[in-house]
Amino acid sequence: MTAAGALTASPDDGQVVVTRFECPGVLTLLYLLALHVRIKHAVRRQVPGLIAARVVVQWRERTMLSISLWPDLSTIYAMGSVQRHVVGSRIPGRLGVRTSSGVFGFTGDWRRIMFGSPAAAIDPLQPLKNK
Repeated sequence: MTAAGALTASPDDGQVVVTRFECPGVLTLLYLLALHVRIKHAVRRQVPGLIAARVVVQWRERTMLSISLWPDLSTIYAMGSVQRHVVGSRIPGRLGVRTSSGVFGFTGDWRRIMFGSPAAAIDPLQPLKNK
């Protein structure tokens, strides 16, 4: 926390990326799901920092949420070196898919965030150290 009490995230701590894809139809959604699998495999091979990546599908809304976990902000930048991701990132717009994406950084222990407790900030996206 800063002196003013605001929460701040550190680029050296864990990061979560959430990307929302709102598709115009089910066929487009199915296509994006298949594309996402191919891109995820390429990223796993080429970016050692990726901890996990999952997709949540909201079928009635024809929406896909891509959620990925990263140990720090610098590993997310490595996505720019994955050609399949770079090319694939241009496809949704061409298909009429509306997108939104955000990076969420670790800001502290849940007890501190929710209740103001002085709990130590131990980032769950980093290995736990013996203490």
